[in-house]
Amino acid sequence: MSRGASNGRPMRTREAILPDAEQVHVLIAAYSGDGTLLPRSLAEICENIRDFVVLEYGGRIIGCGALHLYGPHLAEIRSITVDPKRQSGGGGKRLVKALLSQAEKHNVTCVCLFTRIPEFFSRMGFTIASHQDLPDKIHKDCYKCPRLHYCDEVAMIRGDVPRFAILPAPINWLKIEA
Repeated sequence: MSRGASNGRPMRTREAILPDAEQVHVLIAAYSGDGTLLPRSLAEICENIRDFVVLEYGGRIIGCGALHLYGPHLAEIRSITVDPKRQSGGGGKRLVKALLSQAEKHNVTCVCLFTRIPEFFSRMGFTIASHQDLPDKIHKDCYKCPRLHYCDEVAMIRGDVPRFAILPAPINWLKIEA
């Protein structure tokens, strides 16, 4: 039997639906305790379930990822994970391709992500970028992150670096940088 099939059912991606939210939450929670992923509450996942794609294998959800749209200039791949027992089987690549397809459908000119495994994403056409090139991401999430001043994630993009930002800087932004 091939790696991509279980009980005759191939590995596949599909858009997430609300009943998937609990399984998505469990997958993300497994990687948020050590800081690999930002924690997401079940309520937050439910509110944003339309952003998610899930990876199924043998009829079970074994991975997920989300595409957060900032505007036509930028989208972010986030909360991407595959069950540790199912890694190295091509599932992560399938998720990224599905999320890039969503970005293309929305005519987004740049897709970004923050990662500790840049080698994986560089094989999928992403290049390293400066955090400062992505102010919408910084203003939405990074200023709340406990690792703001010692970020160990690599910013990566696929497409054109955005030339503008839609989100304003947080009110307490200067306090954070001081």
